[in-house]
Formats: sequence, structure tokens, C-alpha cells
Amino acid sequence: MSKGKAALRVAVISTALVLVAHLLDGWFYAHFVDEAVYEHDWGRLLRIMGYFPTWVMAALALALTDWPLRAAGGLGRAFERGLLLFGGAAAGGIAAELLKLMFRRERPRAHEGEYFFRSFADRPLHTGGLALPSSHALVAFAASAMLARLFPRAAPVWYTLAAGCALTRVAAQAHFFSDVVIAAIAAWLVVAWIWKRKERRAARVT
Repeated sequence: MSKGKAALRVAVISTALVLVAHLLDGWFYAHFVDEAVYEHDWGRLLRIMGYFPTWVMAALALALTDWPLRAAGGLGRAFERGLLLFGGAAAGGIAAELLKLMFRRERPRAHEGEYFFRSFADRPLHTGGLALPSSHALVAFAASAMLARLFPRAAPVWYTLAAGCALTRVAAQAHFFSDVVIAAIAAWLVVAWIWKRKERRAARVT
């Protein structure tokens, strides 16, 4: 498949997912609710999948695991996988904050499940109370997408954890369903961009 066709396919699928997610926002807000979700151990486990320091420690562990490679490939190779995981999660968090400032949709619970967009004149650089996209979901999906590329056989595990993190944010009524769907799409795009840059650097070296 050519690059143009691949890009078009991604755009069409992403647009369809976003539209469907918005159509389902009302149902999820009314019926997919568990205010005590984070009082359970499994709920707390899933939430920290979207906590950036979780992935900082995972990236450090991965870098230490790869440390013996320094003898064969130098520091760049020894730290590459750890840096990719760290960079993916970090880029996901940054993307979430920038997109929030652009879209400016507030949290559903603050307006009883109705869409409400903050004016650009009101705290233009403050993301508190903004929900589109979900920062937790974007960080979780970005880290999971990177791990899926690094460890493809375990991809179902990473994506299940990310999806669980996203759904707990919806169940807690901290986010609309579309907030987490858009976060997942943005995370995939961010990681695909990072991975493409890595491959281009590798091609230049060889």
C-alpha cells in the first residue's frame, strides 16, 4: 500500500471512530458509570497506566536491562528502547496538553454531561478542567503503542491496559467517551511519527 493510500485509510478510520464516539457520549455518560472505580485495586492499577512517572520508571528499567548492549553497540544502542518508551509517553503527555488548549472542551461532570467549551479569553494557557483529550488515556496509549512496537507479541497486554485506563476515566465521569477515543488516535499518531524518525535515523547510519 502506498504512503498516500495508507494516510487516507488512517484518516478515514480515525474520522469514523471520532464520529461514532461522539454519538455514544451521551449513552456512556448516563450508563457507563462507576463513581467508586478508583476505590478498587484494579481501578487504581488501570489509572496509573496513564500516570507519566509510571512510564519513567518502566523506561529506566528497560534501559538498565539493555545496559549490557553498551559493549557491542555503544550507549545509543543501550539506551535506545528506554528512551523510545520515555519519549513516547512524554510526547503523549505534551500532545494532550496542547490539544486541550486547542479544543478547550471541559469535563462532562461540570456541565451534567453537556458539551461546554471554554472561551480562549478565559485562562488561555491553563488546562485545568479541560478534558479533550484525556491526558491519562493519551499517555497510556502512547506508552502502550511504543511497547507494542518494541515487543509486538505482548501488544494485546499493553493495549488492554491502556483501554482499561481510558474506560476508568469514562466510568469516573472525568471524561466523555470521545475524549479517550481521540486520545487513543492521537497517541497512535504520535508514536508512529517517533518511530518513523527512528527508522530514518537508522537508515542514514546504515
